[in-house]
Amino acid sequence: MTVSILYREELREYDFGLGHPFRGDRYEVFPQFLRAHVPEGGSYKFVASETCTEEDLLLICGREYIDFSRDYFRAANLGETFSGSMDFPMYHSLDNLPRGKPGKLEEAARMVIGQLKAAADLVMHGGEEFVISIGGNLHHAKPDYGEGFCIYNDNAFAAKYLLEKCGVERVLVLDTDAHQGNGTCEYFYTDPRVLFVDLHQDPTTLYPGVGFANDIGKGAGRGFTVNVPLPVYAGLDSYRIAFEQIVEPITREFKPQVIIRNGGSDPHFADGLTNLGLPVSGFKMIGEKVRGMIEDCGCRGIDIIGSGYNMEVLPSAWLALVSGLARFGVDVEEPVPIPQRFLVDATVDETEKVVQQLRGYLKDYWTCFR
Repeated sequence: MTVSILYREELREYDFGLGHPFRGDRYEVFPQFLRAHVPEGGSYKFVASETCTEEDLLLICGREYIDFSRDYFRAANLGETFSGSMDFPMYHSLDNLPRGKPGKLEEAARMVIGQLKAAADLVMHGGEEFVISIGGNLHHAKPDYGEGFCIYNDNAFAAKYLLEKCGVERVLVLDTDAHQGNGTCEYFYTDPRVLFVDLHQDPTTLYPGVGFANDIGKGAGRGFTVNVPLPVYAGLDSYRIAFEQIVEPITREFKPQVIIRNGGSDPHFADGLTNLGLPVSGFKMIGEKVRGMIEDCGCRGIDIIGSGYNMEVLPSAWLALVSGLARFGVDVEEPVPIPQRFLVDATVDETEKVVQQLRGYLKDYWTCFR
């Protein structure tokens, strides 16, 4: 099977500038790294999609926010002062603005949404079991507010598009980024059609500071938000426990028609912004677990890869994810020495406690936890 990988060179414009942890060079480095280890052709093909339309953005954003974001970044790109009447902090977190000239960042954000639209069409109408989108994972963005390096939420768009335009009734959004996907969570907090499962670093120790185990949704969506806050330095064994005791059982019971997984390399032990302990082999495991869930449920899959803040680690971790999902059979070596404290996952007992606590919160909603 030839796997379609959604990708455009112009994604490099999603760049927050010199000195910022999120640079667009990741979208040049990784395709080169992938081609060097797995020749393009029989195993995969790169697919360039169209940018999204205004109508597409309206699925996830208010009109004022769309207009503001477009006009602000366009003016900044031209070196002009934005003369709009809206107060900037109402729409974006000032701490996460690009340093220097923003370039075509907002246009690249629209390309990301376009990729997810194409991904949904490929799995629903193109006969593909799963596809991969390189670029995105902008899970902090909200309908009228951009934060955490995120302008438009592609994860939310993919789920909304599947539900509202493709007739899908059940979507699993599995977020394995080290940061909790607070934006995506808010989109579907009361919606039982979307099971939102998020594995992330303990929110008392990392932005955005939300996503505790007792946060399980509201109203009709109660029980359909599943936060798995992992202890600092959680490694391969902890992730395996989380998958086998939480993610896999609830997925089998929910029976999703499409699984959307998002997340990049930032759970790695050497990431620059986080404090987890996953080695490169752990990313391959995540890919393998997701592929197994797709096959067990007889459903479709969309994989979104975008984050990570150590460029020495990022290409290897991304390749491990892709290899596990697509079964490329590539052995990806650890790119940096493993510190002594990460040779054994010392957080297993703490992770087990989190898992048992979470199962207690969810047992009234899912038979697999009783």
